Amino acid sequence: MGKDKLKRFAENLTFDCFVQPAFEEMFRCDHPLKGRWHEEFFHNDNPIVLELGCGKGEYTVALAERNPDKNFIGVDIKGARMWRGAKSATEAKMSNVGFLRARIEFITSMFAKGEISEIWITFPDPQLKTRRAKKRLTSPLFLTLYAQILECGGWINLKTDSQHLFAYTQEVVRRFGLECEVANSDIYGSGYADEVLSVKTAYEQVYLQRGLPITYTRFSLGEQSDFPMFDWEGDDVEEKDAEESRR
Repeated sequence: MGKDKLKRFAENLTFDCFVQPAFEEMFRCDHPLKGRWHEEFFHNDNPIVLELGCGKGEYTVALAERNPDKNFIGVDIKGARMWRGAKSATEAKMSNVGFLRARIEFITSMFAKGEISEIWITFPDPQLKTRRAKKRLTSPLFLTLYAQILECGGWINLKTDSQHLFAYTQEVVRRFGLECEVANSDIYGSGYADEVLSVKTAYEQVYLQRGLPITYTRFSLGEQSDFPMFDWEGDDVEEKDAEESRR
């Protein structure tokens, strides 16, 4: 492990905005902040928004800058990357930003039912192979977890360059009859991108330079607190992609 990474790991622990649970706190029991993020971390009752797979935290910080009446938490397992966002928030003395180093699979150990008002998923790994479909962050497996922490009607926002993940998510929405407010396959080409959607992460800059369209989906699980998980691996989407590639 490089010295820079070790230095960043150590500095992360000095940031008030950075939370790094011990493994057993995620795997074996609930974290002490579960259900208490408002009182003990943010010290206000403002809505809490999560960015899952936040990387360097550019989007988390940008959202917090634009929405001072909301609290934002970036979640990722890559501590060296998150260091950038945590340091920026600390230097700017931002009180409505937090960073949580944890695997998304353990998110229900960190947050209580209804504690989260909204979720952002920005440029996640699309997990293109069918056998890895359950690892897609909009798969039924993960939606089942989100249903346990989102308030009723809370929105889930997906911003991605992957047309495959975009199509897969539309199929999940269709199969469950979920409310979908937006399904835009090219936010810049269509002129749909507003101030928030125009925030560009380092990854997005690369995708745009390659000429890839950026997609955006905004949907809700409605009032489902017991979102049903089922064993669907996205076969319909895979077959459609294969058919289109043969044309």
